Amino acid sequence: MMERFIEILKYIILGIIQGITEIFPVSSSGHLTIFSRFLGMDLSNLTIFLMITNTGSFLALLFFFRNDIKNLITGTWKYITKGNQAFKEDFFYILKLLIAVIPIGIVGLLIKDYLPNDLLTVGFSLIITGALLFYVYHTRNTKWQQDITWKNALIIGAFQAFGVLPGISRSGITMIGGLTQKIELKKILKFSFLSYIIVSVPVMILGFYEAYHASESIDYVGYGLAFIMSFIFSLISVKLLYQYVKVKNLIVFSIYCVIVGALCIILNIWVF
Repeated sequence: MMERFIEILKYIILGIIQGITEIFPVSSSGHLTIFSRFLGMDLSNLTIFLMITNTGSFLALLFFFRNDIKNLITGTWKYITKGNQAFKEDFFYILKLLIAVIPIGIVGLLIKDYLPNDLLTVGFSLIITGALLFYVYHTRNTKWQQDITWKNALIIGAFQAFGVLPGISRSGITMIGGLTQKIELKKILKFSFLSYIIVSVPVMILGFYEAYHASESIDYVGYGLAFIMSFIFSLISVKLLYQYVKVKNLIVFSIYCVIVGALCIILNIWVF
């Protein structure tokens, strides 16, 4: 009985970690790899677990941005069906989001079965994330542009494609891609998370499909609780991020990623 309770508690912890690290630029897949190792959990279906907990984050972001999504959809519909020029930018914004998610969709499909999830890979990837965050930290005094152009969307999409690698934060690399294009932080956060919502729809469907076919090795109670925790803590985290994070604060995430990445490499060499 106690062993089962501890096992469930571990899934809850992983769900909380997923919820927080999916939103903040520190890599959710990297942290799940780290903590599943330290908690002694055999997540042989880590990819499925990631897909299911990502669904929790997806629903949290869907709820947080519900008004923005509603306005974009209704505006696009009015532009397409009635030719109302007042809503042209809503239609173009959705097209830019689609352009930005194409690279990560293609890369994810091609290499998802070949992605390493060892501590060494996560460690180096986190250090790279930290270094890039340190680079864009120096843009804090930049004069920001107001709109995301077609070129910006394509470049952001190219950056975002690297987010499939464990240890490379998808939200972080998207943020980095946007800030290098001199896009104001809150605008790129919104663009990043809305693109994540689009990517998450096929990922969610694939995750539940694969979970169904791997039913014998899936702990449905544990995965379900992790999903719930992921939703709750993703919602809390995105509210905090939107309220408090500024470009000058990215140095904190940069230092964190470098320290955790270095620890992963050391532990991989000396312990595991």
